[in-house]
Amino acid sequence: MAYFAFLGYLFVGIAIIADIFMEAIEVITSKTKTVEVVDKEGKRYIYDVPVWNATIANLTLMALGSSAPEILLSVIETVTTLGEPAGELGPSTIVGSAAFNLLVISGCSIVAVGDTPKKINDLGVFFTTAVFSTFAYIWLFLCLQDAIIDQQEAWLTLSFFFILVILAFLADKFNEHQQNKRQTKSDIEKKNR
Repeated sequence: MAYFAFLGYLFVGIAIIADIFMEAIEVITSKTKTVEVVDKEGKRYIYDVPVWNATIANLTLMALGSSAPEILLSVIETVTTLGEPAGELGPSTIVGSAAFNLLVISGCSIVAVGDTPKKINDLGVFFTTAVFSTFAYIWLFLCLQDAIIDQQEAWLTLSFFFILVILAFLADKFNEHQQNKRQTKSDIEKKNR
């Protein structure tokens, strides 16, 4: 009984720390700066614009915040077992978290939406992350076939993350450019009427 009480105490502690960590990340990513814009007629407008790009924030800080417990468990296991064969805790927590995110969260989201049709606003970013998510599972399968991960595979895996972030950012900017183009075209059409 004391074991389960202590385990529950640890879970509550992790939940509190993860909640504080996520709140801190939300504060960081919601930061804005004031920008002054002058239009063609010389009128000045002041806007508050976000400092962080939403796509970059979601792929980096938000992902780090939501996966912090698994990452910490993996790092702690790795550091405490240096020079010994790798344990199962790190890979199990990462794969378990990824499976939960892919299956349970996706399923709950689909059930929550119900029959109401929804539209994906930025299909480029969605497509980029979907392709990279699928590739990540295939890549990890290929890396783990011989049960050994060498440094080349580790550095390649890390570089794939940066490639994902850059491509998703470019897709986001392309979508933003297309929206601005459509908005300008509709403004011109309204003036011509």
